[in-house]
Amino acid sequence: MGWHGVIGVAAAPLRIYLVRHGETEWSLSGQYTGSTDIPLTAKGEAAARKLGLRLRGIPFTRVLTSPLQRAQQTCALAGLSPAAEIEPDLREWGYGDYEGRTPADILASSPDWNLFRDVAPHGETPDEIAVRADRVIARLRLCEGNVALFTHGHIGRVLAARWIGLSVRQAQGFLLNTASISILCYEHNHLAHPAIALWNSASAEGF
Repeated sequence: MGWHGVIGVAAAPLRIYLVRHGETEWSLSGQYTGSTDIPLTAKGEAAARKLGLRLRGIPFTRVLTSPLQRAQQTCALAGLSPAAEIEPDLREWGYGDYEGRTPADILASSPDWNLFRDVAPHGETPDEIAVRADRVIARLRLCEGNVALFTHGHIGRVLAARWIGLSVRQAQGFLLNTASISILCYEHNHLAHPAIALWNSASAEGF
């Protein structure tokens, strides 16, 4: 399926359902999980199935997922894998030498370090993550209808911030739980006014 052009006001309103993957052992312990390809826990699998119940009945024109198994597994358990396409730019932030470490552990030796401002040794920089997020957003702006993104915590926060024109540093204020759904859209369906309709919704309530 190719990217479809949209100019002016979208013919079919674009609504992006940004889904963070379910719980993993490292998300539970608070360890930074970038390229480490670990599966969901049993609790994470159950939460992913509940996501499917929430998303049931929504006609998606496109389903995109990170190449990492925790995102793909969430997509599959939610029942959307048959339509899913791998989008490499949806992979999690690259933490370099801080991969597998907790924030508390890092701050014990580097008390002023901040992921959204600084560079992890041999990791992805805030500028690099911004370029990647902006690349995804540029492609999404060519879409119409409902689009599902199965992705991760930090890249998801950056995507939301960049969607509404904020910096990577400001993405720190967008907390994002596992197995949550957020919705990015346009106010009044106007392409010049990107907005956030729902953020970090992890309840069983509908939309």
